[in-house]
Amino acid sequence: MRTVEEHQRVVAALITARSPVAVPIADALGLVLAQDVVAPLSLPGFDNSAMDGYAVMVDDVASATPENPVRLPVAEDIPAGRTDLLTLKPGTAHRIMTGAMLPAGATAVVPVEATNAAVDTVEIRSAARDAQHIRRAGEDVTAGTAVLRGGQVVAPAALGLAAALGLAELTVIPRQRVLVMSTGTELVAPGTPLAPGQIYESNAVMLAAALRDAGADVVASPMTGDDVASFRAALAEHTGDADLIITTGGVSAGAYEVVKDALAGGVEFVKVAMQPGMPQGCGVVDGVPIVTLPGNPVSALVSFEVFLRAPLRAAMGLPNPARPRRSAVLTEDLTSPRGKRQFRRGVLDAAAGTVTSYGPPASHHLRWLASANCLLEIAEDVDALPAGSTVQVWDLT
Repeated sequence: MRTVEEHQRVVAALITARSPVAVPIADALGLVLAQDVVAPLSLPGFDNSAMDGYAVMVDDVASATPENPVRLPVAEDIPAGRTDLLTLKPGTAHRIMTGAMLPAGATAVVPVEATNAAVDTVEIRSAARDAQHIRRAGEDVTAGTAVLRGGQVVAPAALGLAAALGLAELTVIPRQRVLVMSTGTELVAPGTPLAPGQIYESNAVMLAAALRDAGADVVASPMTGDDVASFRAALAEHTGDADLIITTGGVSAGAYEVVKDALAGGVEFVKVAMQPGMPQGCGVVDGVPIVTLPGNPVSALVSFEVFLRAPLRAAMGLPNPARPRRSAVLTEDLTSPRGKRQFRRGVLDAAAGTVTSYGPPASHHLRWLASANCLLEIAEDVDALPAGSTVQVWDLT
């Protein structure tokens, strides 16, 4: 029987990063930059006004006060986006809008609030200091400097900066593409009427959500019965689009274990010393890594958290790929099967530093997992923990 750590290493070795690709900036959100981004131009690209107002020469308005305003003829009107190059002559003003290019010769902008807002002859009612309300070219970004670093997760502000620099694409580490396959003749899609003996398929929905939450893409999530031919057909249809295949169900010791039957020879099926999630498997099928998870919903999701989430995130270059772990104090007595690492559903009170086991340990009780915010980890050599014991928890929030 494998230990949890041994199986973690085997699974992690299967999952490798994809080669960097250039993607449209709109598709880069949440991905990791594969290289530094060097500014192709400066920001701002030209001296411009930080205010709606009037471009002036400081010396022309040095004596201006509310009681004795300086009157200047308005020679030009400069809205944002005007592209011709203008020159301000001494003794004149140009009305200018925020973001508009500053005329040559202007040394300050007087905000409209300090004027009479005229369009022909303006009254300047306060003196101006040199460079007042002027944004200088390159004061934000200088062309040729690295403005975003390789390894950085692309956030909305980074996309805004890339767009402001005129970049249509960013080179990133692409998402892992994952095929999720659920098996079981008893399964039907949610929304379909149930016949006696049938249940709604939940694993693919749950694991697809967990994959997206981890940053991966789900290429497909087909559902097959306990039939080797249909399983292999679905696998063949989608394998070429995937970097990883995850299956649920069909890996235990009973009859109708379709995954075991279909993948015999290419996948190693093992028992891992853990509860829930003892039956596991992994290998390579047609050049694509495959990880087989148990069919019980709690076992499937706990297995994903323990074996797959961290290496998937690491392969995408995401920081802190593993779930945060911390110590907490048990609020109740617990028992655990000796010889197995137990992962119990729990509710962590981070402020109090306490954790309470939530629901029974059975692997089909999905309700309790849906309301838990952590996994409570109990070591293999422990069979009883009294209230007040310190335990390790995995924060799922």
